[in-house]
Amino acid sequence: MTPLYHDLSDATVLVFGGGTVGTRKALGFAADANAVVVVSPAFTDRLVDGEGVDLVRAAPGADDVGAWIDRTSPAIVVAATDDRAVNAAVEAAALDAGILVNRTDVSGGRKPGSVVVPATVEDDPVAVAISTGGASPALSKALRQRIEAEIAGAGAMADLSGDLRRELSDRGVDPETRRDAIRRVVRSEGVWKALQKGRSNGRQEAHNVIEEVVDR
Repeated sequence: MTPLYHDLSDATVLVFGGGTVGTRKALGFAADANAVVVVSPAFTDRLVDGEGVDLVRAAPGADDVGAWIDRTSPAIVVAATDDRAVNAAVEAAALDAGILVNRTDVSGGRKPGSVVVPATVEDDPVAVAISTGGASPALSKALRQRIEAEIAGAGAMADLSGDLRRELSDRGVDPETRRDAIRRVVRSEGVWKALQKGRSNGRQEAHNVIEEVVDR
């Protein structure tokens, strides 16, 4: 499978199942999707208290899921019920409609159009996705916790290095020198440490690194 990032800001995500797994999926999508609709006969307290999710209390059978997909026109459908027959029907209906589907009760051997929703670590605008192909959600969680500490401050570095790249281009610095300078900035322990004290400190240290490259 090839990992991709998908913009859901104008899209709907339809989740079948309001249990622990459905809750995690729905709340994960809620931050980015235009709408998240969860269809289930019951919901976890966390889901009820969550924001950005529309809860529909219903118990669709295998023959009903197609109508729900037609009604909501989702970009992605999540099959997260505790009934394998319903999950299989959700998967089949979504694929028949040409819609991406995430079936949570299977791993490996996925059909074309089936997707895995990875664990993510974010320090905006930096995002890291972690997936075990559905084989071990526990490992995904453990790796996410490790990576969170490793990328602390990466968002600030991304913003700073992007600004510096544009500034060097405006100064007419040739592309090869520009790339070398930015590489040195993002690999500089001094810049990373300075950013922890504030953006202006990081920028000053980055300028010192850049001038060593540009003026040589």
